[in-house]
Amino acid sequence: MVNQLLAGVHIASGAEAMAFGARLGLNTRILFDFITNSEGSSWMFENRVPHMLDNDYTPHSALDIFVKDLGIVSHECSVRKVPLHISTVAHQLFLSGSAAGWGRQDDAGVVKVYETLTGVKVEGKLPVLKKDFILKSLPGEWPVDPIGEIQRLNLESSKTLVVLDDDPTGTQTVHDIEVLTEWSLSSDKATALIKDICRNLHAATKSIENADYTEADAAVSVLGEMDAWIICPFFLQGGRYTIGDIHYVADSDQLIPAADTGFAKDAAFGYKSSNLREWVEEKTAGRIPASGVTSVSIQLLRKGGPDTVCERLCSLQKAELRGKRFLCRTAASFVSARIGIIPKAPIFPKDLGINKERNGGLIVVGSYVPKTTKQVSVAKVAMSSTEEREEEISRAAEMADIFLTARKDTLIMTSRELITGKTPSESLEINFKVSSALVEIVRRISTKPRYILAKGGITSSDLATKALEAKCAKIVGQALAGVPLWQLGPESRHLGVPYIVFPGNVGDNSALAELVKSWARPVRLSSTKELLLNAEKGGYAVGAFNVYNLEGVEAVVAAAEEEQSPAILQIHPGALKQGGIPLVACCISAAEQASVPITVHFDHGTSKQDLVEALELGFDSVMVDGSHLSFTENVSYTKFVAFFAHSKGVLVEAELGRLSGTEDDLTVEDYEARLTDVKQAQEFIDETGIDALAVCIGNVHGKYPESGPNLRLDLLKDLYALSSKKGVLLVLHGASGLPKELIKECIEHGVRKFNVNTEVRKAYMDSLSNSKKDLVHIMASAKEAMKAVIAEKMHLFGSAGKA
Repeated sequence: MVNQLLAGVHIASGAEAMAFGARLGLNTRILFDFITNSEGSSWMFENRVPHMLDNDYTPHSALDIFVKDLGIVSHECSVRKVPLHISTVAHQLFLSGSAAGWGRQDDAGVVKVYETLTGVKVEGKLPVLKKDFILKSLPGEWPVDPIGEIQRLNLESSKTLVVLDDDPTGTQTVHDIEVLTEWSLSSDKATALIKDICRNLHAATKSIENADYTEADAAVSVLGEMDAWIICPFFLQGGRYTIGDIHYVADSDQLIPAADTGFAKDAAFGYKSSNLREWVEEKTAGRIPASGVTSVSIQLLRKGGPDTVCERLCSLQKAELRGKRFLCRTAASFVSARIGIIPKAPIFPKDLGINKERNGGLIVVGSYVPKTTKQVSVAKVAMSSTEEREEEISRAAEMADIFLTARKDTLIMTSRELITGKTPSESLEINFKVSSALVEIVRRISTKPRYILAKGGITSSDLATKALEAKCAKIVGQALAGVPLWQLGPESRHLGVPYIVFPGNVGDNSALAELVKSWARPVRLSSTKELLLNAEKGGYAVGAFNVYNLEGVEAVVAAAEEEQSPAILQIHPGALKQGGIPLVACCISAAEQASVPITVHFDHGTSKQDLVEALELGFDSVMVDGSHLSFTENVSYTKFVAFFAHSKGVLVEAELGRLSGTEDDLTVEDYEARLTDVKQAQEFIDETGIDALAVCIGNVHGKYPESGPNLRLDLLKDLYALSSKKGVLLVLHGASGLPKELIKECIEHGVRKFNVNTEVRKAYMDSLSNSKKDLVHIMASAKEAMKAVIAEKMHLFGSAGKA
């Protein structure tokens, strides 16, 4: 009776204390931790209050038992006339709880009496914190960067650090390191695998195991007992923070206790504890109690610095040098810090030299956590899986091949609905079935992607090892903070292809969309202005080739890609009249899909209407041809179009002077021709704001006379001196028929764009005279004939190899 009196009183007083703390607005879990380390604690307080905090009243000892036992105590004290004020009040509390219908619940449910009377909640649900406020309230970081000291200690040690991770996302913070691949397993399979790995690595001296799924005990069983296990899930890039022993996940400006996020609800690897000390107890099934876990606080880290932490942990590296052995179960941030790696800026396609790759990128999403689902939604893509497994695999692989070949970034994703089994093992088995389907789809894709992005830890591991057959890869760095970027090794199906390992728990809702956008193949590799400015810097010229049909377009693109040369697809008003919008669309599409810089130019725009329409059609540059007008009218006309074109970011070329000759049924007689005047050129450039000047120095449209061209190179030299000061580029029409030596001199005197038409047209017409059996053969022959002339010009202009 005396024992039950004390037990009942302690439970009731514990409930009262926690209700009072809740009314004061205190964090009841922190209050509980504080009281358990104070003199006010008792065994019953430590045993029953966690039930109250978890709102878990599964009966270990029913509330009605204390109604009965304290009733007996009350009766005996009445018979013996002993006033027991405290136990009598406790009895009334338990009696009230029983009357409320809680009698068969756990005796800790007596706290509900206080909750009902006062409206407070004792349940220790950790609050969501304001991220910026909390981080600013913490002590400032230790002022000395320890990376240098860490690197020095690493050099002093001849030992090799071995990092075990069951999915590729552990490479989130390192770079320039080789990675050997494996895959995610159930707890039993992971245990067996780690034992095998550790036996193979027995000569290695240390292990760091990332904390996602597998068991540290397996490593210990092979490598032997460790002096300490270090738990460090902090991961800055992934928004994972540990404050006051509570592990938080950042979401925008909030810090959410980890156990209250979708990551904790994983059917196979979930958890209930946000407090890391309690998490250890949970994961070890009580073998290691929370009270047996020592924590290193932020205050100790930031105020005390390495020496103070050394006293607490005996300094990880220094202790290792003295023979101490540690097993570190960590997130990726610890790995880079332990190795002494200096962070590297995110890597983009241009850093890897893949901007010229033609095919699209392959994005595979297997991660089903809520953050990934939101990210996929923001990326505005949706696909369904309604066919039978085999049909769906074949269909998805076939469609992916089609889109990749069409230079489209292609997304393959699993259903956003999470299907779980009755047990963690069943859930993992379902996961494996879905993952194996993804693997088979990717395995059947024959097109080499420009890059591959895998979303989710298990997904990225399975794809790397099973679908892509990667035995090793190089960790180049990160594509985004916390998002590893690999280059696949020599044994893989796609040697050197960038492989982006995007964890399911990293980034905000727009992170996936932004990353895919940054890795997308550029819509157009260059503008005409960029092409000509590069030519100015490199001392060469770019050919602008007039096109009239698909064969002409293909001839220019094929020659440019083969010679690795920039080029300009040029459409004359006469060609536009015949080919219309489809011809323009064909040129723009070809330029977009080419692996070298190609732009589209509208030539000899002699009317405002034609030029305005050309600007709306998407040309990269236009030529404003007012050469048939007086100087004053030419200035006014060119200035009007230039203003409109520049508002759209379009380069403007204009002609001063007038060329003789015939082009596309437009003829200028010799007596109408005029050379460019240098003084007028200065005024013309200043007034119109043009970007490029087409000069008349004796050049002609069409064929030159039998005596050959007679170009005024002295005039060209003076015009180049002027244009260089004004930042204007020089263009020479009528390049067909100019000898090699004259072309070279023109380039030396500043010509950066040559217009070529007559020779390419002649090659086309000559090819038609050859007898061919079929129209397709005639078209192919015409294309090859034009391509040969174009390639020759690219070498002559010096643009070959400059793409």
